Amino acid sequence: MFVGSTLGGLLPSLWGADAFSGSSLVFSAMGGALGIYAGFKLGQ
Repeated sequence: MFVGSTLGGLLPSLWGADAFSGSSLVFSAMGGALGIYAGFKLGQ
């Protein structure tokens, strides 16, 4: 979850967006959800 949310938060900086922009928050949430899902699947 931490890795996914960190990478998702840094992704908008590739196109010049601020670290605290709306897109950064959205991608951070998506990365966190993806990290939880991946952890769940690896735990099975």
